[in-house]
Amino acid sequence: MKLGNNVRKYRFERGEMTQQELANEVGVTRLTIHSIETSKFMPSTLLSLKIAEFFGKPVEEIFFIVRDEDAEE
Repeated sequence: MKLGNNVRKYRFERGEMTQQELANEVGVTRLTIHSIETSKFMPSTLLSLKIAEFFGKPVEEIFFIVRDEDAEE
C-alpha cells in the first residue's frame, strides 16, 4: 500500500504551474514537491492540507491510498 496523489494533475490544471511555484505557495522546496509527485515522500498532514487548500479541493481528491492489488491490475 502507498500514497498516491493528483498534485501534478492539479498543477497543470492551474495553468501548467511549475513545481517551484507550488513549493513557494506552500512553503517547501521544489524537490519536496517533486518527491511527493513521484511518491518518494509522504507529506505531513499539515502539508497535505496546505496543498489541498491551495488548490481549493478536499484533501482526498489530492491524496489517496493505492493498494498493492490495485497496482497489479
